[in-house]
Amino acid sequence: MTLSSLTPAAADALTALAESSEHGEHGSTLNAYAVGGGALAALLLLLWITTRLNRDR
Repeated sequence: MTLSSLTPAAADALTALAESSEHGEHGSTLNAYAVGGGALAALLLLLWITTRLNRDR
C-alpha cells in the first residue's frame, strides 16, 4: 500500500506520525529495569503460589 492509494487525510496523518517519531525518543518515565523486575517478581510469586496449592503432584 502506497501513500498515493490512501485518502489525502489518511496520508497526511501517516506522514505526521512518521515525522514525529523520527528522533526515536519518547516521553516515557518508566524504568525498564523496574518494570522487568516487577514482572519477574510477580511471576515468581505466582509460581510459588501454584506450587504450594499443588502438593499432591
